[in-house]
Amino acid sequence: MENPDFLKKKYDLHNAPEVESAAKRTEQHTGEKVPQNPEAQIQNYLDRLERLVLDSEKKQKRKMFGDEPRPRALFLLREMVMNTYVRPNKEKMAEGAARVEERAAREMGIEARYGEQQLEQRGEIAVEDLEKSLDQWISYLSDANEPYPTWFRYYVFRNILDLGDYDKDKGEFTKRSQGSTRLFPDKDSGALSYIQDRIEAAKDPEMLGRLRRLQETTGTPHAQLLTKEKAGEFAKLSFAKQYAEGIKNAGEITEEMRNETGGKWVKYQKDTDPTALWASLQNKGTAWCTKGFGTAEIQLKGGDFYVYYTLDRQGKPTIPRIAIRMQEDPSTDSGQTIGEVRGVADNDQNLEGNMAVIAEEKMKELPGAERYKKASSDMKSLTAIEKKTKSGQTLTKDDLTFLYELEAPIEGFGYKRDPRIAEVRNQRNPKEDMPIVFECAKDQIAYGISEIKENTKAYIGPLVVGIFDKVQEFGIEHIYTAFPEGKIHKEIITIGGKDAETLIKEMREKKINVSDYAEDMMASKDFTTLKETEDIVLIRLEVRDLGFPKNKYPTTDEIDKRIEELGLELCPAETGPHYRLIYMNQPMGEWIRIGMKQITDRDGYPDVFDLERDGDDLWLGSHWTGPAYEWDPGRGFVFRLRKLKPLKT
Repeated sequence: MENPDFLKKKYDLHNAPEVESAAKRTEQHTGEKVPQNPEAQIQNYLDRLERLVLDSEKKQKRKMFGDEPRPRALFLLREMVMNTYVRPNKEKMAEGAARVEERAAREMGIEARYGEQQLEQRGEIAVEDLEKSLDQWISYLSDANEPYPTWFRYYVFRNILDLGDYDKDKGEFTKRSQGSTRLFPDKDSGALSYIQDRIEAAKDPEMLGRLRRLQETTGTPHAQLLTKEKAGEFAKLSFAKQYAEGIKNAGEITEEMRNETGGKWVKYQKDTDPTALWASLQNKGTAWCTKGFGTAEIQLKGGDFYVYYTLDRQGKPTIPRIAIRMQEDPSTDSGQTIGEVRGVADNDQNLEGNMAVIAEEKMKELPGAERYKKASSDMKSLTAIEKKTKSGQTLTKDDLTFLYELEAPIEGFGYKRDPRIAEVRNQRNPKEDMPIVFECAKDQIAYGISEIKENTKAYIGPLVVGIFDKVQEFGIEHIYTAFPEGKIHKEIITIGGKDAETLIKEMREKKINVSDYAEDMMASKDFTTLKETEDIVLIRLEVRDLGFPKNKYPTTDEIDKRIEELGLELCPAETGPHYRLIYMNQPMGEWIRIGMKQITDRDGYPDVFDLERDGDDLWLGSHWTGPAYEWDPGRGFVFRLRKLKPLKT
């Protein structure tokens, strides 16, 4: 659909203030007026959304969103949505949740009453939960790699905000009420592709003819074949009804089918007719967007597509369980590399445990497998731990270290974390597991600074004034603000002995990218290096670990003051490049700032170094860090452990 005529008819969108504003901005930037006809006005608005929110050319400054950097405009959009649909209803959500919980308590013979403080906490929890459930949609619909046109992304997001719960018995969605504590509905990519196909068929005779021929190919009864009238009626339905119909047409993979692992791989070659691929996915219970004919066509234009089908009740390989989508990559012999790997464990397209090895073996044959090596290994380890748990076997220290993600995050193949991580963890008692992980007795774990003593091996508690002096004094090995998610990393690195030119050369030899601004910082007179080498102790933590009130975004000055109270100090200027050279296993999408005295960049702004991993690339970058700059609570930071002053004798 080249023109957004659908949005004009559905919402009278061309008369909306945001569309008029987009037209004025276009005129300001280009000097040309946008034609007054509705389609041109709406298309200009959608083009602007695409530039700002998708930013496929990466012209904007990036910020972390989930596991990867996204354009800054996306964060402004997110804040606007949260401030309109979620945060103003905090009190209503708290009261609603309290009523439900009080009623449940009474049914169990317990008298429960929420005071003002408890209501405030319940409201914060409800807001945070809702933000997370809405973030899955914001992240998905703003991903430039997903094969949806901008008009459809806009249409879906506009309507998701009004959807309530999905009633499986009735097969319909309830309307979302103001102040609802219910999470936003789950994302089903297959259902979305179903909607897009039918809306496009309502306008495009060619798409209608294709879908009808495809239905005939799959043996659809004549009375159920799509017609122009049926497609038109579908396009007029509310999104809630369209989404419900898409979900109902998904089919189901039964438990019996999931236990089956025998089957075969089928390759669908690049630039071939997508009919066979499309037909093989209909009514088979997958949440893949490839279930849409238009999507399947786009993906086959981008590269080969592999599907692993397991055996059905008749012993035929017809049940899709693994998908491997290839994409163009001129650097490989075949001109392609693995683009993504998806499964059918859930709507987030995680791989099922019994499919991990099959996927790994296939990926070994394809270019780009190295990128997924850790995910493959992690999925096998997680499956082994899941089996141990189900059979009642004892988990080892290594098992628990992996499960609690103490050394590295568990990587998978879906859009979100593999749900088995939470399922297995929920069956564990962390206080029983910690002595195993830390190889110590229970009484060697301190939960407050007053509990620290001579034989303390681990500290699990808030970072309070003087805590890092105590850590040094008693040689405490393990530090957490909360277990397992609040790990404070402590490591020794060597600085000095190399000038700026040598550091840049070594980073390039290791294929580390150095941004222009980072190079400017290293060329500054304020970038100094020691002539002799020296070992320093680094403490890596997140802003939220520093003990500021929840939801506060502290300024740079506030952070600098706080670290001094805790027993930390700013790092020498050369720390960033030295740390970049040794921190080669940085997790995907992680950004870490170096706590240091700012160095002025070419534009006259104060910057600090940051360490980034964007996809497969490691970067030494820079970030503007003025005294009043406010920091996200989840931002990673590195500071230097302040040396204890020797005791006077």
